Amino acid sequence: MSLNLGILLAFTCAIATQLGFLYKHKGANEAPTVDVRHPFRTAKQLYSCKWFAIGMAVATGAWIFHVAALAYAPLSVVQAVLSTGVVILAVMAERIFGFQVARRQWVGVAMTALGLMLLVITLPAVHGAHSGYSLVGMILFEGAMLVIGALLIGGKHLGMPDHHHGVMLGAAAGVLFGVSDIAIKGLTGADGIAGVVTSPWLAVTVGASVIAFYASARGLQDGEAVPVIAATSTAANVSCILGGIVVFGDPMPSDTVGICVQAFAFVLVVAAALVTPPPVRAAAVNAAH
Repeated sequence: MSLNLGILLAFTCAIATQLGFLYKHKGANEAPTVDVRHPFRTAKQLYSCKWFAIGMAVATGAWIFHVAALAYAPLSVVQAVLSTGVVILAVMAERIFGFQVARRQWVGVAMTALGLMLLVITLPAVHGAHSGYSLVGMILFEGAMLVIGALLIGGKHLGMPDHHHGVMLGAAAGVLFGVSDIAIKGLTGADGIAGVVTSPWLAVTVGASVIAFYASARGLQDGEAVPVIAATSTAANVSCILGGIVVFGDPMPSDTVGICVQAFAFVLVVAAALVTPPPVRAAAVNAAH
């Protein structure tokens, strides 16, 4: 019963997350350019845009459903359900928000969804909430993800192409959301409210979420909705799946076929990241600002 409830909560989170991102994209492009040197002014400007504020309200609801899902189901199961979000994103973007989702983007979305689904269905089943974790694994994994997020954020200054900046920021936000989610999963096993408040992972959750907020908002300004949001969702999903294995000891496939399928799944996800972004239109949007 608890596992089914966790799956239902995760599916609700998947829908709300993509809806919130689309509203935030609409609002972010009506706001002045995000400037992390002035975080409070930037946050005020973003929240002054009605659509961004609505998006954040929806995203907050999605976050609550996500935390609840993590309390009832293993991390790998939650991510399996959340991986459907990239398909939900494309459908809502085209049908509800009127975005023109090009064939190239649909191909990228399909490859991402297939890769994520192959990744999660090859993970052996686990039972219970599976909240116990390795402290060393948590520290090393979270530290490595923070470094990757920082590199993606600084990609423009490291010589990466400008027209990929929005997607890189979206991916950085996803990695940092993954850092936050892994820390939250650890907190679900804490000993009551006192254990949560005194845990260092609470600070990691808050810090990663704040940085991800600004990276995501700027990414939504610099890139198109579908590729940027898909990059965010995919990076968060992959980070959490890896975190489930490294930190919480979720089992990996023990047979050669399962390992090969997982390797193919990762290749699909990476290839999708190269297929999805439309550089010309993204650059045009960026120049218009």
